[in-house]
Amino acid sequence: MFFIMGISQGEKKLNFDQTIMCNHCGQYGHLEVYMIYSYLSLFFIPIFKWGRRYFVKTTCCGASAELDAELGHQIERGEVTSLPENMIPHSPDEYAPHRMHRCPSCGFETEEDYQYCPKCGQRLS
Repeated sequence: MFFIMGISQGEKKLNFDQTIMCNHCGQYGHLEVYMIYSYLSLFFIPIFKWGRRYFVKTTCCGASAELDAELGHQIERGEVTSLPENMIPHSPDEYAPHRMHRCPSCGFETEEDYQYCPKCGQRLS
């Protein structure tokens, strides 16, 4: 007799959607909540889950933050339908090149990291 068992990690997108104006990139986006967990499987059937962690992620730029376990569990049960402002991910410095730049002369907007406006040639601040 033989047993096929293993330990792995899983990810589940929870039924949560909140429209926001992103603090990080300045665009409209949605918040999505994910649960990441470890599980034991026997004959490829998940038997036991542990180590659940909850994360909120923006759809516009991918900024993310970890949520409190109790709040994540309430979202999983459908008791919480929106997150307060302090739970929304804020701008990490690694995403700084994705900020919008506006030309002071002609008003042209670009996401690129240009030093000069591609439309009129004026130096961008």
